[in-house]
Amino acid sequence: MSLVDRLIPDTQQLGMDRFLAFRSFARVVEHGSFARAAERLEVSTSAVSRQVAELEAHLDVRLLNRTTRKLSLTEAGQAFYERCVALLADLDEAEASVRASAVLPKGTLRITCGVSFGVRYLAPAIADFGARHPQVVFDLDLSDRTVDLVEEGFDLAVRIGNLRHQGLVSRRIGWTRAVCCASPAYLAKHGTPKTPAELASHECITYTHVPVPNVLTFTDRTGETHSVRIPTRHRTNNGRMSAALAVDGLGISYEPDFIVAPEVRAGRLVRLLPDFEPPQAPIAVVYPSRRHLSAKVRTFVDFVAERFERQHDWQLTA
Repeated sequence: MSLVDRLIPDTQQLGMDRFLAFRSFARVVEHGSFARAAERLEVSTSAVSRQVAELEAHLDVRLLNRTTRKLSLTEAGQAFYERCVALLADLDEAEASVRASAVLPKGTLRITCGVSFGVRYLAPAIADFGARHPQVVFDLDLSDRTVDLVEEGFDLAVRIGNLRHQGLVSRRIGWTRAVCCASPAYLAKHGTPKTPAELASHECITYTHVPVPNVLTFTDRTGETHSVRIPTRHRTNNGRMSAALAVDGLGISYEPDFIVAPEVRAGRLVRLLPDFEPPQAPIAVVYPSRRHLSAKVRTFVDFVAERFERQHDWQLTA
């Protein structure tokens, strides 16, 4: 093993002091004296002298020839100095890169989000964010399943509902409410339910990515809660598909307002049970930790929080 190579793997003996010794040695060579090197490093001359001496002791070789008038490199010192300068340059570059990434949003941002909200609302937000921060690239996973962010290597997720985010930081960016609705054609054929209990005699479309797909909950104007078990005529794991089936007259759908609001406003679906309101659910961004949060994650979370605080056009008025 060469003299220089002997230094590189032994990280436990010197630790962070190893890099201080590297830097002190390099500055002594560049400035030609311990005193001028110490002045450049803003430490005492004795500290620089000690670090170089400890480095030589660690390597078991003399790096510098010392006289009362001048310093000069030994042959081993010259070889080590060349490698040391390259190593310090790489270290400085690595530090600068990491510090920049903590301040300037850059790099790949891996996001997972439900399909319906992702396509309709997150995609335009990403386009606007990308225009402001062109050094950020996106890796998007649209899925209605609950993804393990840490296990699967995602930076953040947009999640909807009162979910437990164990070990994750959650920041609410909006609210959504379920809407019970059906097409005019379905209602003309089967009648319009007036109470939640009447849903039990209708054909219903259930969304399977909830804990209990066939139980719906409403609150009346007095604050009383009504839960009803509905028959399942059709089922799907995608909210937009549920809305599409409802538009085609296949049954009553119970979906978030951000999915069905355009269909309700266009008259393709009719909002039902105006005296009974489904529960409200949060829309949140979740991510693994606040500690050492990268600029790309921090900036994106702030961006979508501000955006959806102003934009909530999916909400239907009573």
